Amino acid sequence: MRLGAVVFIAGAATLSVEICASRLLAPFFGSSTVVWANVIGLILVYLSIGYWFGGKLADRRPEPALLGRIVLVAAAAISVIPFIARPVLDATVQQLDTASLGAAVGSFFAALALFAVPVTLLGMVSPFAIRLALPSVENAGAVSGRLYGLSTIGSIVGTFGAAIVFIPFAGTQRTMIGTAVALALAAGLLLGARWHVLTIAFAALLAVPPGAVKSAHGVIYERESRYQYVDVRELADGSRVLELNEGVVTNSLWYPGSVLTGGEWDMFLVVPPLVPHPVRSALVLGNAGGSTARALAALYPRVAVDGVEIDPAVTEAARRYLDLGGIPRLHVVTADARAYLRGTGKRYDLIAIDVYRQPYIPFQVATREFFSEVRSHLTPGGCIALNVARLPDDRGLLDAVAATVRDVFDQAWEWDALRFNSLLFACNGHSTRAELVRRVGDIPAAASSLAPLFRREVTESGFRGTVLTDDRAPVEWLSDRAIVSYVAHGGRLEEDHLPTQP
Repeated sequence: MRLGAVVFIAGAATLSVEICASRLLAPFFGSSTVVWANVIGLILVYLSIGYWFGGKLADRRPEPALLGRIVLVAAAAISVIPFIARPVLDATVQQLDTASLGAAVGSFFAALALFAVPVTLLGMVSPFAIRLALPSVENAGAVSGRLYGLSTIGSIVGTFGAAIVFIPFAGTQRTMIGTAVALALAAGLLLGARWHVLTIAFAALLAVPPGAVKSAHGVIYERESRYQYVDVRELADGSRVLELNEGVVTNSLWYPGSVLTGGEWDMFLVVPPLVPHPVRSALVLGNAGGSTARALAALYPRVAVDGVEIDPAVTEAARRYLDLGGIPRLHVVTADARAYLRGTGKRYDLIAIDVYRQPYIPFQVATREFFSEVRSHLTPGGCIALNVARLPDDRGLLDAVAATVRDVFDQAWEWDALRFNSLLFACNGHSTRAELVRRVGDIPAAASSLAPLFRREVTESGFRGTVLTDDRAPVEWLSDRAIVSYVAHGGRLEEDHLPTQP
């Protein structure tokens, strides 16, 4: 009975730590599939080492007290991670900006090494417990099956408990400390009641305030939401930026007294004049802090905007600090982009798509099936427009998305508005370059400086690249290939501005 409880709690703790690991890393390295693959892969490496070493140690010293001490040390290792993680990650993430690619990759794995000791120790628990529970080899199958079953059930409880209950309501730090408390209780089952004083000591750590997640200048708000890390920073000029996860790029920008930003959000302002009829309705997929919606509403006062944002915490932060509630005719919808399109019958004159978690595009919003769904929600002559991040010497991702858009709309156009961002657009009907160049002249005066840049650089696109589908859309591979090449050749991210900058 005691061994079963210990194995169950260890299984729950293992997956709780794994979920917490992803949350601790997200503000610094993001939460892409690549990051998740590294988290899962290294956790499995640590568990494998623990299985092997735990089995060997159990054969040499099959002592319940020794197993109890192993669990207790794992609890101690987990309890200190929330307090050492931030300075470690603050230091290592600087490599992303200041060092070579090799150093950046090395720092990432060094950060993951934070979890090597506790997860390896937790991996030792099941084989050790099986050895202790085996009176004879005749019952080996039943005993090992029962204990591994308990461990797996514990892992299920740890996964859903951490992801759905504890992290959203208590935060990552207290979830990890709570995990350490549970392990200390499990260790006490094997070591005796006198060891429960350490359980009380671990529990006392729950009273320590979580503090800032990231040490960054100007942070006036931060939160770990169900989906990601969110922060808002106030800059010296009074503007405020909303950032998600690693903060390599700004997700929304707000200037007091101006709807224009000089950033990629202003690119979308050239699109309403390209629609051959007056634009009355617009949909912004990836509303975030409302930078695009704010400019559309101000410069095109007859347009009603629906802004779709998957994370309510982002919307809350934008309402509190970026004046989202002050945008006229904006209706914010909390939903996934594709789920919203599937569930609505509305049609729009303009659909602006900026749902990307830089530098990655979620593959499901870059495929032929997605753009087919988008087209079905456009009015005749209506246009879609996408912000696509790229690097100066690698257009692989842009070419692939453009080829996909062209496959659905029969045409695709691109405008390299910024050094790292292109506006990709297409209309529900055939257009010529001459028509587009003529129509952009109707852009409001406040953004008229964009018109000559657009006229000079807009080109037809989509002739290169592989069409992306729900079955095969290697967008992260295309992004990683570009980043690796760019960093390896000494490239750096540098701010670039449109002439609309306040």
